[in-house]
Amino acid sequence: MSKVATRFAPSPTGALHIGGVRTALFNWLFSKNQKGTFHLRIEDTDKERSKDEHKKQIINSLKWLGIEHDGDEYIQSSKINDHIKVANELLKNGNAYKCYCSAEEIEEQKKRARQKKLPYIYNRKWRDIPETNAPEGIKPVIRFKSKIEGSTILKDLVQGDVEIENNTIEDFIILRNDGSPTYNLSATVDDHQMKMTHIIRGDDHKINTFKQMQIYEAMNWDLPKFAHIPLIHTIEGRKLSKRDNASTLDDYSKIGIMPDALRNYLLRLGWSYEDKEIFTLDESIKHFNIEGIGKSPSKLDMSRILSMNEHYIKNIDENELYKLLVEYCEIYKEKINPSKEVKIKSSLSFLKNKAKTLEDIYNNAKYIISDEVKFEAEDLKLVDEKAKKIIKEFNNTLSSIESLNKENLEPIVNELIKKYETNFKGVGQPLRVVLTGSKFGPGLYDIVISLGKEEVKKRLESKILA
Repeated sequence: MSKVATRFAPSPTGALHIGGVRTALFNWLFSKNQKGTFHLRIEDTDKERSKDEHKKQIINSLKWLGIEHDGDEYIQSSKINDHIKVANELLKNGNAYKCYCSAEEIEEQKKRARQKKLPYIYNRKWRDIPETNAPEGIKPVIRFKSKIEGSTILKDLVQGDVEIENNTIEDFIILRNDGSPTYNLSATVDDHQMKMTHIIRGDDHKINTFKQMQIYEAMNWDLPKFAHIPLIHTIEGRKLSKRDNASTLDDYSKIGIMPDALRNYLLRLGWSYEDKEIFTLDESIKHFNIEGIGKSPSKLDMSRILSMNEHYIKNIDENELYKLLVEYCEIYKEKINPSKEVKIKSSLSFLKNKAKTLEDIYNNAKYIISDEVKFEAEDLKLVDEKAKKIIKEFNNTLSSIESLNKENLEPIVNELIKKYETNFKGVGQPLRVVLTGSKFGPGLYDIVISLGKEEVKKRLESKILA
């Protein structure tokens, strides 16, 4: 038996779609579980839309998620001559033919199909017409000569036996009239040359699989095993598209979803192992199998993603969390000064308790990260004359405290509440606004302790009490 080999074959025409990410993950996990290899094929034959920046983004996104391919990237455009060679072989051995139908003829056939409310299937006009009868001035396409009689059964590793009537598969184009190969030819040749043993992809590819199986048979190539995984749907039950919010991997990294959390969520999106919900990377590889993939579409639930991310934030080592926060801020927010490391790390114990994302941690930690406090005009209204008196007394009393802790701070706040006939909010909110720029965020005691006496006094004196 050949060593298991799988692949992920994205087109570098845009950001990596979350459905594609799950496909890549399933291929990677299966290959690792089987001690095989996982390959990345860049299908860049659409020269107008394919961009190097998208290719780099795809590679970096997969690495961010922990998915690394074996060997070099396989670049489809560099293999076009091989694809054309196979097309000519199929033509030579009678499994393909030149079609001289004009664009107008094809459009007329499509029009008639629409009128009859039937799917369009090319009428095979040139299937048996000698090439000597070819009209002048028309560059032909090359079509594969699909089976007409009987049916074909696909032994799908997820869907089970899937049968199709052969006459429903048209004589599909394998070479366009400009000589360029089409997807079904290129993908088949590439998979053969790459020695793929298993093709795991979305079930919207099933019709392509039936076409590709015929090319395999015509070329006398060994057929790989196929597994078609259900597509991801929105929570409303629609097929997830790039037009939907949070449809690309970038959408999740931007809001501070951590790679381990997203990988775990995608693993469980359509796959199960006993009643286990949380998997380490090693556990994912150990337990993953194709048998655990369900047959029904899965719904992408943002609330579940956030819940999963919150779980990871609360349970991750704080040194690792700080590292992830630094990386996140450098890409999406602002670079964290290394001098802030000690203060931020010591504050993560309470910062992460109110956070579902890295963005939440950043927002709650901005008062530490940024030296300059930015005030919202609406929040500053809370700092009235009475509040300024409270803040001044708090600042003066703070000088007499040797160490900042809740036990020392609480009596000060309680005394101010009593003296000014107010409540905790009446003391805490103005202080929080002056220290952080916002009336929302971490608890007052946590803020004061995390900043330290010197910084607290500096902010109080420079902004309000000067």
